Amino acid sequence: MPEAKKSKTADSIANTFEWIITAFVLAFVFRAFVLEAFRIPTGSMADTLMGDHFRLRCTQCGFKYEYNFDPYVELNPNNKAYIGNGYYKMLPSPRCPSCGYFENPTVAASKSNGDRILVFKSLYQFTEPKRWDVFVFKNPPDPKINYIKRLIGKPGETIEIIDGDVYVDGKIARKPQKVQEELWFPIYNNNFQPIQPLEGRFNGHGWHQPFTNQGDSQWKWDSARPLEFTLTGDNDKMHTLSYDTKKGNDFRATYAYGKPVEYHSIPYCSDLMLKLAVKKTDKSIIGISLSKYKTTYNASFDSQGTMKIEKISDGNTVELETKQITVKNADEFIPVSFSDSDHLLVFEVAGQKISYDLGTEPNDAGERLAEISPSASIFGSGQLTINDVQLYRDIFYMNNTTRGLNDKILRAGDGEPFTLGEDEFFACGDNSPDSYDSRLWQTEGIGNNGKTYRMGIVPRDYLVGKAFFVYWPGGFRPGNFKLAIIPNVGRMRFIYGGR
Repeated sequence: MPEAKKSKTADSIANTFEWIITAFVLAFVFRAFVLEAFRIPTGSMADTLMGDHFRLRCTQCGFKYEYNFDPYVELNPNNKAYIGNGYYKMLPSPRCPSCGYFENPTVAASKSNGDRILVFKSLYQFTEPKRWDVFVFKNPPDPKINYIKRLIGKPGETIEIIDGDVYVDGKIARKPQKVQEELWFPIYNNNFQPIQPLEGRFNGHGWHQPFTNQGDSQWKWDSARPLEFTLTGDNDKMHTLSYDTKKGNDFRATYAYGKPVEYHSIPYCSDLMLKLAVKKTDKSIIGISLSKYKTTYNASFDSQGTMKIEKISDGNTVELETKQITVKNADEFIPVSFSDSDHLLVFEVAGQKISYDLGTEPNDAGERLAEISPSASIFGSGQLTINDVQLYRDIFYMNNTTRGLNDKILRAGDGEPFTLGEDEFFACGDNSPDSYDSRLWQTEGIGNNGKTYRMGIVPRDYLVGKAFFVYWPGGFRPGNFKLAIIPNVGRMRFIYGGR
C-alpha cells in the first residue's frame, strides 16, 4: 500500500508538471503566432498612439492633451529639466491646442509611459494588408527594432503626397470613417474657457473670444455665459461669426504633442470640420462656412427642414446638394457639423447626412494655393442659440514642399511620385512632422544572407502584424508611488484601420 501511494503521488506531480509545461508551450505559441503585447516607444504615431509623454490639462482652460517626453532633452543633466520625485520641467513649454496658452516654463509634470497595445501576429500571412491599417513591422535599416506606423501604400501602387493628402495612382485616397474620426485634431473648443484671459501667454497676447462678428452681424457672446452664442435677428438677413486666427490658434497643421518652436514653419491645413449644437425657432436658418484655397463652401439648414450645400467661387453661387429632412424635438439643441476632407464635403444634422464629392484629381478642389489660410465661420438668421462649438483640422502629411523642418522629405512628395514594387509597402506616422518613416529613410533595408531592400519601403518579409487595441494607455501613479499601477480605463480603445 505505501508503494501504491508513492506511485500515485509521483504520477500527480508528473501530471502537474506536464500541464504546466503544456501551458507554457501554448502561451509561447500563442505569443509567437497569434497575439502579442507591444509598448509604444516614441511619439511618431501621436495622437493616435502615445510614446512616453506628459499627460496635461491646460492650467488656463482645462483642456486635456498630451505632450511629448523627449529623453534627449528631459534626461540631459545640464538643462535642469528634472526637478526630482519623477517630475520634469517641460522643455520647451507646451501650447494648449484649444486656447493657445503657452504653459509657464516653471510648470512641471510627471512622465507617463507609452501606450501598451495588442497586435494580431501572422494576420498578414492569411489576409492582405489594408490601407490605413496601423501595423507593426521590423525596421528595415535595423531589423532588431519593431516599428509601428500607418500603412499608406501597397505593392504596385504609385504614392504621392500633395497638400497633406495621400494620392494613390493619381487619385486621392480617402480615409474610412472610423479612421477619419481618429485623425481630427483640435483647433478650438469653446467648451473650455481660460480663467485668466488677460495673461499674455495666449500665442503671445491676451485671450479674446476667437469667433467674432463680421460687419454688422448681431450674434452675442456674454462672458457670463461663455459657452453660448445667441442671435435675435431679422429672418431675411444673414449674420456671420467668423473664426479669427489672430485671436485663436491658426490653421497650421501643428500638433500639441510636438515642439511649439517649430509651429511657425508648419504649413496650413485646409481640410476642416466645424461642429456645434443649435436650438432654433420657426423661420430661422443655421449654417457653417468653410473655405479651401479661393473657394467657399456653405452648408445650411432651415426651418422647413432643407439641408443644402453650396459652392461660392469668383462671386458665383452654385447649389451642390440638397435634402429634405424632418427633425424631431426642434425646440431642443440638435447637433450640426460640416467637414471638408479628402475632397469630400459632408454636412450632418441630427444624424442625417448629405455629401458632395469634389473629385479625386489633385486640382478638383481648385487651384492649389497652399500658402492661403482657410477660414471657418457660422452664419444664421432669425432666433438662434448655439453651444458646443468645436473646430478641427484633418491630419496633414508633410511632403517635399514643407519648409523649415529638420529633415527633408526624400520621396513621395508633390511632383515626385514613388512607385512600389512587388511585396513593398509604404508607411507614414500620424505625427507627420515628427515621424521617421518611408518618406525619410536614408539607408537600404537589411535582409538575410546579404540581401538588401531599397530605401523607403517596408518589405513583406518584415510585416509583424496589425495593431488593434490599446489595453494599457499609460496608467496612473497612486501618490508618490513609482509605478503607474492604476489603469487609465477611459483611454482603453480599439485602433481603427482599413476597410
